Amino acid sequence: MKFEAALRPVRCDDPEAGRRHAKRALCATFRLFARHGFNEGIAGHVTVRDPVDPGAFWVNPFGASYALLRPDQLSLLRRDGTLLEGGAVNAAAFAIHSAIHKARPEVVCVAHGHPLHGKAWSALGELLAPLDQDVCAFYGDHALYASPTGLVVDPAEGDAIAAALGPHKAILLPNHGFLTVGRSVEEAAWWFYLMERSCQVQLMVRAAGGARTQIADPEARAIASQIGTPEFGWFQAQPIFEEVYSAFPELGAA
Repeated sequence: MKFEAALRPVRCDDPEAGRRHAKRALCATFRLFARHGFNEGIAGHVTVRDPVDPGAFWVNPFGASYALLRPDQLSLLRRDGTLLEGGAVNAAAFAIHSAIHKARPEVVCVAHGHPLHGKAWSALGELLAPLDQDVCAFYGDHALYASPTGLVVDPAEGDAIAAALGPHKAILLPNHGFLTVGRSVEEAAWWFYLMERSCQVQLMVRAAGGARTQIADPEARAIASQIGTPEFGWFQAQPIFEEVYSAFPELGAA
C-alpha cells in the first residue's frame, strides 16, 4: 500500500518548531490516554526525543494528571539522568525510556502504561494471536519480556527490556502492562491504543471459549506489511489526535 506524501509525517527542519510540535503531541497523547482510561493513578509514562537535544527526552513529571498536562509542565531529562527542565520524574520512566532511546536511535517516542486489558493479557504470558485484521499490525513485530521483576527502577532492567524489545514496535511486560514505540509521537500512541484494544479482543475471545480460526501466516504477514508500518501508524492516529486538539484548545495551534 502506497501513501501520498501529504499523508506522511511532516519533517520539520527547524528544531525549535519540532520541539513545540513534539511537546504538544506528547500532551495530546496524555489527554487521549486519560479519555480512554489508559492511566492508572500515577503509573505510566510517555517520552519523546527532543529535536533540539536528541540526547534528552521530554516526559510527564511524576504525579501530574494525564487529563490536565500542558506543554509547559513537561520535564526534560538527559539519558544520563540529568534533569534539565521541569519537576521530578518517575524513576521507572528514566530506567526504561533512557535505555530504549539509547538502544533505538530511530525511535522518537516511547509509551508505557498499565491499562486494564493490557495488564490482564500480559499476565497470561502470551503474544497476541492473529485473530483479526487489526491485531495483525503486531504480527511478527512485538515481543514478550521473559523476566518480570516488579517495579522497574534499576537501569539494568531497563537495558534488559530494551534488549527484549529488540527491533519491534511493542513489548508485553507480564504482570505489568506493555510498551510501544514509534518514529513519531502519533505512531507510538496509535500502537498503544491498538494494543490495548487488541488485548481486550483476545481476552473476550478467550472468555468465549477460544477462537475457532486464526488468520494464516502468509495473510497475517501481508496485512502487517500494509497496516503495521510507521507511516500507517501515524496516519491511523490523525483522527483521534484531531479530536483531542479540538477538545483541548489550550494545547495550542500546530
